[in-house]
Amino acid sequence: MSISFNEEFSPNYGRAVLLQNNVRRLTAHNPSPFTFTGTNSYILGNEELAIIDPGPDDEEQLATLLRVIDGRPLHYIFITHSHSDHSGIAKRLSELTGGAIVAEGGYRPASTQVSDPAMTVDASCDKNFTPDIFLGDGESIKGDGWELTSITTPGHMANHTAYALGETGIVFTGDHVMAWSTTLVAPPDGSMKDYMESLDKLARREDKIYLPGHGGAVTNPKTYVRAIIAHRKMRERAIIERLSIGDRTIEQIVSAIYRKLDQRLLKAATLSVLAHLEFLVTRGIVKVEGRIALQSCYSLS
Repeated sequence: MSISFNEEFSPNYGRAVLLQNNVRRLTAHNPSPFTFTGTNSYILGNEELAIIDPGPDDEEQLATLLRVIDGRPLHYIFITHSHSDHSGIAKRLSELTGGAIVAEGGYRPASTQVSDPAMTVDASCDKNFTPDIFLGDGESIKGDGWELTSITTPGHMANHTAYALGETGIVFTGDHVMAWSTTLVAPPDGSMKDYMESLDKLARREDKIYLPGHGGAVTNPKTYVRAIIAHRKMRERAIIERLSIGDRTIEQIVSAIYRKLDQRLLKAATLSVLAHLEFLVTRGIVKVEGRIALQSCYSLS
């Protein structure tokens, strides 16, 4: 099953775009190989507001948010996960508006396998992030004409959560599922085991549309999630094949299976392979000399 990505998306920088069910989308002006056209914020409510993922901590984003809020009460600032392009400005916005920051939890690594700071990716962590309100799986908060329910989806980050909008069938998926690209699962932030389990969790649901943290909507969620699961399993098989041929290091595997790789994404590819290997080791399919790490030697069990 192949994935049909959709890169057709207009960010409309500086303007809140009205979507369905009176949801407005505001895209930050922070395009990159990791953020696509920029980070999406979603604004709920009319007279009393809530925002999902206010975005990066920069003056342009803050000015745009305050202009869109236009003096109306902002009661809640929901965070899907604490990468800085999503949560970076949350604290400043909270201090200016009084909005309570809501998330699954504070920052925490999912893995201990990366100790080299040079191997972090551009979507850096907001390591000091701590919410005012901790919202567990299945817990809800109501506001002005809306209700959000947390669907915890660890994998991309340990504290990643999606939010279902009442009974509308709309789910705000953050970086867990996106229409324009597969999701980066990179230790120490990410865990492939958690990510695959979270995909299975979404595949069991009957949602109608995903509104992600970057790019446009996913309009066929169940089919799309199944395609992502198949893609990840295909990548896993490719790694196993490289080990059976004789590759023993992550560098060798990356060179073989990412032959047309944009060099700006080399760190991401390296960490993604590490995440797959972690998952294979925990299942006894692959063995490693010493502890799992970037410089380790891997082989089939």
